[in-house]
Amino acid sequence: QVQLVESGGGLVKPGESLTLSCTASGRAFNFDRYAMGWFRQVPGKDREFVAAITRSGGATEYQDALQGRFTVSRDSGKNTIYLQMNNLKPEDTAVYTCTGDGSYLAVVAGNAASWGQGTQVTVSS
Repeated sequence: QVQLVESGGGLVKPGESLTLSCTASGRAFNFDRYAMGWFRQVPGKDREFVAAITRSGGATEYQDALQGRFTVSRDSGKNTIYLQMNNLKPEDTAVYTCTGDGSYLAVVAGNAASWGQGTQVTVSS
């Protein structure tokens, strides 16, 4: 079983930046075999795709509206992925959740096997 733990959420002002982290662990877990991603959810709304990164880190994908402001990356030595968020807007306020799966398509589709508990990001002046 894979455990995913997010960190880095908090309260920021519009225009500021924030970096989220998600560290993976588990018995006999091989981080390099997992595609990873981020989703976010606002109360009362469906969870939405934010970004995904392949197992090798060689390719990434983003929600169209977030392209250019958000960057996903991974560090195999730390079993961690990151989400760098720049020029944050109030509409970015949500719970951000990390996800992982052996299938990249499953990650992008929101059908990954592993999910974290989420970290709250609030953008407000």
